[in-house]
Amino acid sequence: MVARTVDSLNHLAESLAAIFDQAQLSLANHRKNCVTLFKLHHQAAAVTQVGKNGTLVRLVGERKFGDAFISMVNRVLVVKKGPATADRVVRFIGSYVKFLNEKAAAEKEKALNDPSSSISARLEEDADDDTVASRFVGRLLNWLLEGFLAKNKITRYRCVCIVSEMISHLGEIDEETYNLLKEGLIDRICDKETIIRAHAATALSKLAGSEDPDEVAPGEKTILEVLLDVLSFDPAPEVRRAALVSVPLLPTTMDTVLGRTRDTDALTRKLVYSNVLQTKLGHPRQLTIFQRELVVKDGLGDREPSVRVAAGKLAARWFDTVLAEPSEGEEYTWDGDDGGIMKGFLRFLTLFDVVGPGEAVAVDAALSIFVTRPNIPDVFVFPEIYWKELTPESAVLARVFIEHCLSTSNETRLEAAQLPVVTAFAFLLQDSYNTLLNVLQEADNIAFLNAGEPEAEEDVEQREEELAKKEVILGEMLRMSLKLDYMDEIGRRKVFTVVKDMVAHPELPPGLINACLDVLKEILPTEKELIRVVVEVIIDLREDEQEINDVQSILQGDPDTTQATTVKDRSTQRTRSRDSMSPEERMEADIIDMRCLTLCIGMLERVDGTFEDNSTLEGILTDLIIPSVKRKELAMREKGLISLGLCCLIAKNMALSSFQLFLSQVQTAPEELKIRVLQVIFDLLIMYDQDFFARSDDIAQKIVGFLVQTLESDDCASIHAILCVGLSKLLLSGIIKDPKVLTSLVLTYVSPNTSTNQELRQCLSYFFPVYCYSSPDNQARMRSIFIPTFDLFMHARENLDDAQEMIAPLQFGSLLVDWSNPQKSAEMLKTELQSQASHVEVAADILGALYDSERSDEQLKVLCQLLGYLHIAPGLDNRSIHKLNLLLNHHKEQSPFGDDSIEKIFDKFNNKFTKMFAKEIQRIDPGKYLDEEFLELYTFIGIDPPEESTGLDKTPEAPSRSQSVVQSVAEEGTDVLSESVDEGESSPTPSPQKQPTPKHKRTSQPRKRGVPAKRAVQIESPPATEESEEESELATPVPMTVTPKKKGVKRIHTPGSAAVSSPLIRKKTRVHSPRKNRSRKAPLVDDSESGDDYATPTKASRTPTAANGDNVDSMLAYCQSVLQGEETNQRPMCRDEGVKRAKITWAFLSSPPMSAKPPFILHQPAHQHPGYNERDSAHPHQVHLPVIPDLRFEHSYLRSIQRFIIIRRSPAPLSDELEDEKRLLSPSLTTEVVDIQWSKVLWITTRDQVISPLVQGALCAVRVQGRRIHTFAFPVERRVWCGLAEVMGWQPWEYYKPYFQIIDLTALILVSTLLTSLVASQLIPEKFHNSRA
Repeated sequence: MVARTVDSLNHLAESLAAIFDQAQLSLANHRKNCVTLFKLHHQAAAVTQVGKNGTLVRLVGERKFGDAFISMVNRVLVVKKGPATADRVVRFIGSYVKFLNEKAAAEKEKALNDPSSSISARLEEDADDDTVASRFVGRLLNWLLEGFLAKNKITRYRCVCIVSEMISHLGEIDEETYNLLKEGLIDRICDKETIIRAHAATALSKLAGSEDPDEVAPGEKTILEVLLDVLSFDPAPEVRRAALVSVPLLPTTMDTVLGRTRDTDALTRKLVYSNVLQTKLGHPRQLTIFQRELVVKDGLGDREPSVRVAAGKLAARWFDTVLAEPSEGEEYTWDGDDGGIMKGFLRFLTLFDVVGPGEAVAVDAALSIFVTRPNIPDVFVFPEIYWKELTPESAVLARVFIEHCLSTSNETRLEAAQLPVVTAFAFLLQDSYNTLLNVLQEADNIAFLNAGEPEAEEDVEQREEELAKKEVILGEMLRMSLKLDYMDEIGRRKVFTVVKDMVAHPELPPGLINACLDVLKEILPTEKELIRVVVEVIIDLREDEQEINDVQSILQGDPDTTQATTVKDRSTQRTRSRDSMSPEERMEADIIDMRCLTLCIGMLERVDGTFEDNSTLEGILTDLIIPSVKRKELAMREKGLISLGLCCLIAKNMALSSFQLFLSQVQTAPEELKIRVLQVIFDLLIMYDQDFFARSDDIAQKIVGFLVQTLESDDCASIHAILCVGLSKLLLSGIIKDPKVLTSLVLTYVSPNTSTNQELRQCLSYFFPVYCYSSPDNQARMRSIFIPTFDLFMHARENLDDAQEMIAPLQFGSLLVDWSNPQKSAEMLKTELQSQASHVEVAADILGALYDSERSDEQLKVLCQLLGYLHIAPGLDNRSIHKLNLLLNHHKEQSPFGDDSIEKIFDKFNNKFTKMFAKEIQRIDPGKYLDEEFLELYTFIGIDPPEESTGLDKTPEAPSRSQSVVQSVAEEGTDVLSESVDEGESSPTPSPQKQPTPKHKRTSQPRKRGVPAKRAVQIESPPATEESEEESELATPVPMTVTPKKKGVKRIHTPGSAAVSSPLIRKKTRVHSPRKNRSRKAPLVDDSESGDDYATPTKASRTPTAANGDNVDSMLAYCQSVLQGEETNQRPMCRDEGVKRAKITWAFLSSPPMSAKPPFILHQPAHQHPGYNERDSAHPHQVHLPVIPDLRFEHSYLRSIQRFIIIRRSPAPLSDELEDEKRLLSPSLTTEVVDIQWSKVLWITTRDQVISPLVQGALCAVRVQGRRIHTFAFPVERRVWCGLAEVMGWQPWEYYKPYFQIIDLTALILVSTLLTSLVASQLIPEKFHNSRA
């Protein structure tokens, strides 16, 4: 048996490997493998070895099994999260630990029940309960705790996962191991990896139940407190969710758990309703009323639909729980046909404070149940006794039922509910009102009987609660009155009488005034009637008993005085002055005035017409509102200012004249009154924005400055919130566009003084994204304040107190970058280029700020990091690319960084930008961008601007043999003379040519007289493949002169002289390659056109030289022969090879001797051009004009003469001999007569076929290239002029060329006009006579 056991130990590793291999495949075989593994473990534990002294027993088998087991676990620790096989192995380890401890507990229990067994004796001797299971679990746990400190995050993750799986089944462990486990898990709660913290929180929550708070050291947190801190403050939502699920729901943890209903993560908020409160909360009454209202309010009002659905299910579960309760001891005596659902609903409403502020929450909960259980309202029936026993809950239920039926347009359900008609409802409303008056009268009687003696608090509270209940019932009845059908005139009048009496009662609770006014507005036909009724009520309230007695005495003494005249003379003004009243009378008068002002405010809030249309309001304004504004009492002045503000909303002139009054009240009024006045000010500014902001910029600036100053100077949180809300509305509506306001709001948003102002933070958190993403203009405004706001933020951060905290500068900058992100703009697709330019300007501002030497390294590092957050996509315009490229390329020379880490971040963005726009940068001509903006940029950087370019940018030419000739001559120090093919006069940069980009660079640079030439840096560009409008605007890689930077200059620098060689005092050789994308073959241009001269490679034998003055005659003869087409070895321009003919310049005729001139280049022989075509050289020097289309027989000409050619058809007469077959075959034989108006046809033919082609040919002979105009007569004129100029010594042909152009065009126009008039007058003179008639 021993040999067999030892043999099993030798194969233990293979056996464990087979078990683990099966365990990783499926969870279903874990139980079987646990049994097999336990047998191997039990067999291995039986192998022991006695020590040398004979007393010590060595557990050889257990150690061997532990080593093999840990070796298997080691293979899992390096597997990252994701593979299911590794997760199954972790589950298997936890399952085996559970199985092992269960077996150990079972054996222990069996041994305790059988004391005679050997196991029992062994247990009694072993005082430490040291078993195989405890030794195995302790060794495995200690080994895993060492993995908690591993550097590899995967190892830490797997160790925490295995411990979390084992921790519920550890059994009994020693105190030292328990403390190590607790400390290790608390340390992993602070791990930088989110997934490790989540599993550590889960594992730590399983130890919370076994912890004794009394054993915790002073100053040390308990496990439960650590979990609550994780639940509240961990930045990762996964960790918060893990703690939320794991924390037990206790009275001490309830507030923290319910606080997650307002978590920033939607899934966490949903988990509170769907998991925690659904499963862990037994009954809703375990929560307080405030907690229940908080749960329902936050859940049903959440912005996420999934959270609202989960909250609705929770409310439905609470309803089911309450509905299942027994209904004993209820005060309701009515029975309905609903099967007890209505009474259960009333019990559900008692979970909330219907009498207090929880009424809205109760209504939302009831509506939620109506939505989730749509069949419940079908069983509602309201018997007559229901209305006589109204409670706050039953009144709320009836009102919610009526509103729900009306919102769903379910008239059938309303009829089935047996609701009272309007007249009956009016009497029910009267009964509720009388009940309220009885309670008020009873309170007055008790106060009178007590005669100032103090009353018991319980009695006072009970009476106040009863009054509040009656008020809620009456308020719900008034709200139901708004939903009635007032087609019944009797019921309408009854409701009107009851409501009017309620408004006129001086002791009506203020909370019911607005409900009464809503009913009056619904019943009365017009606003004027509402105003009339309210004014009458106010007059009745202000008249005292003495005035009424005076009226009665007048009526008794004067029979001519009627009641109508008395009512007409009534006014809201008191007959007695305030000084003549006693203190009691003054107090009573103030109470009446306060009630009148409340009525006035409620009335004005419901008026939509203008002040001028309601003249009745003038008396209220004069006698009530204005005197109240002048009062010193705060409450009275507040009501008066609010009433005055409401009047201003319907009276523009009053608003403009009273605005200064409101501004003065803001400066002097206390906090409560200042809040109301600011609300009035913002209402007026929004209502009359054109009058306050559009008419005068000075007034607008003063108003904005006043509001911003108030925001920055005031310390009240409520005033800050009001100002931010008002300014946000003005900015969002486009009324205010001042960037200073936006800067002030941004700084207020991140200020440490507003960290506890949740109303302000919530408002601005919503405002900034909506404002910036709604319009590109708003984003541009946010971009414009980027650097100034960042500087102010850094300044404020440096001056913080020790107890204050602000967000990090990088976080603040990322907020600004995110708000100006063009990808999030709502109009990005419509204004793509503009949205891209948004971050381009931000990049330019940041790069400009990096030139400031006064900035700290912290600021520079943050700004460089923000460059990586910017959205700069391909497709930018060349202007923006050139601007950013200038700022990037000159930064190291002008303002280098002192920190290598900052330099690395900056180079990363620079390399990214250069790689993205490499082609565009190479094609940009700096001389093209020399406007005021770029000149200021050059000054700011501290470099000199490049030479100005008058032409457009040009793509470099393809390499040609002519370039090699030019370079060879340049290397020899001789300037090559060849006129450019510029489309205009000579300029510093070549004209645009959309041609392939050469890989060849010019090596020579022009120098200015007396000024050393600066080094030039040439940028090459890839070949241009398209001839588009976009390409034509791109600058080409010309030799770019980069002047030396001025070292040591940081921000503002005045550049010195950086002049480059002027093109007017040097000779230039420009070699151009032909254009590729041409729709038709370009005609050859005659050599006589001196404006377009090309340099073409040629052999020396074919190049006539002018070494001295004797060769002038031979050169002139040769040129004349070329002009006359006598040169036979010439060939035309070969477009396929990109070679152009060199033009002959006539400048040497009026220049110094030819010895001072370089050799010029003539045509090359045909054999040097492989693409030579014989048929192209028939007339190499003739002017090739565009082909004139043949329009003589086009459709327009035929349509023009068609109306003057009339064809008349008539049936042809048939002879009697015509056979019947011919009649049948030719039934439509006709004759045709053609009538032609020859004079008009001749005129149209002459006009369209003679005059028009003549004019067209003349116009087609005119070729316009840039500023040159060539006519068909130029070759003849040039040949004649050249001959005469040689004999007479005149100026060259180019000098008089513009005059010949004007003469040719004038002659062409005169000839065409004369020919047209002559033909028209000779051919159809009657046409002109008819026109005169």
